[in-house]
Amino acid sequence: MASRLVPERPLFFSPTLAATIGLEEAILLQVLLDFSACRAAQVRDCYRWVEVADRDLETAMPFWKLADIRRVETSLYNLGMILRRPVDGRRDCYQYALNEKVAEPESGVTATRPEEIRPVPRESLDARRTGPEPAAIDQASVFRQAGGASLITPDWQPGEEWLVQCRQHNIPDQFSLSLVPEFIGYWRDRGQAQFSWGNKFYKHVLRSWREEQSRQGSHETATAMHRDWQPSADAVEILEIAGIPEQFIEDAIPEFVMYWRERGVRISAWNTKFIEHIRRQWDKYNASFGHDDTPRPIPSDWQPSPACFEILQLAEIDLDYARSRIPEFVLYWRDSQQARASWNTVFLQFIKQDWARRLQAPLEVESAHGNHQSPAGESRHSVEEKLRQLTDRSWAENARRW
Repeated sequence: MASRLVPERPLFFSPTLAATIGLEEAILLQVLLDFSACRAAQVRDCYRWVEVADRDLETAMPFWKLADIRRVETSLYNLGMILRRPVDGRRDCYQYALNEKVAEPESGVTATRPEEIRPVPRESLDARRTGPEPAAIDQASVFRQAGGASLITPDWQPGEEWLVQCRQHNIPDQFSLSLVPEFIGYWRDRGQAQFSWGNKFYKHVLRSWREEQSRQGSHETATAMHRDWQPSADAVEILEIAGIPEQFIEDAIPEFVMYWRERGVRISAWNTKFIEHIRRQWDKYNASFGHDDTPRPIPSDWQPSPACFEILQLAEIDLDYARSRIPEFVLYWRDSQQARASWNTVFLQFIKQDWARRLQAPLEVESAHGNHQSPAGESRHSVEEKLRQLTDRSWAENARRW
């Protein structure tokens, strides 16, 4: 049925063929068959060759770029369905042939005049033919012949040409042939037909060989940590590029070796493990850099850190009051001659307790006068809540448990 939405003759392809080799491959194969039908082909070496330029393929299939056409073309070639060879003196033109032998004509060449490819009605193709050739090409019958799609047989064996390709990847014949029974059983259970079982087997062998190499490599290179282990020069270089000093790296090696020797673990990538360990240790070192936890007496000119005042401000403690208590705090601890690792922590505890006592004093006076029902009672509850917050030490207990 004609339609303005379809301005030209559509392409046709075999649904069975598309389900077997792929939709793209079926479309390109049909286009090549149309070229062979509308152009006079040459029969050489028992194959019917047709010359097709790249621009003809792009005109016939404008929905693909030339790179896509080459990709699908290579897929057809690997499936063993087409033959291809370059045209002498031209880089944009190839000769194609269906991988099906035909009878060699006496003249050897049926015609030599090329034609521009256009969507041609089937009636025009019939009118151009001479001789008793059929009006249409039966693709199903073509591909049921030698070289067509077929089920794998129980006694199938790969051809020598496929074993040669496997050898090019350093795959021994013994390994390739050992996969044949599994390969046959797998595809016989699925009942799928293929145009080239050799190509299918070659891809299966290549994939299996790579998986086997990965498994063997991981197992064979796994070793236990030994006493004289040293990181590789590459590992040290990676750590130095990350800004980690060489001396820090060397100092960490004995601890790393002793840790893993005691566990007796076998690992195939000790250098990677060492890099991860050094990076963690370096991060911890940088995080604690400048923090000295050695107990020392309080200096005579000691002052709380700015962070200390920020904490007091969050606790709603008057900062002027806190500063006024610093001389008394320093004098007390200098007289006691005690040492502490963090005088900021001691000062925070001192100020919080002193501020709590200061808040407690009005409550005691209020309780003595019995003003529990007065509006000041509400302030009392507020002050009690502040006292509870200031004397709350649950965070310290939790930190001790951690």
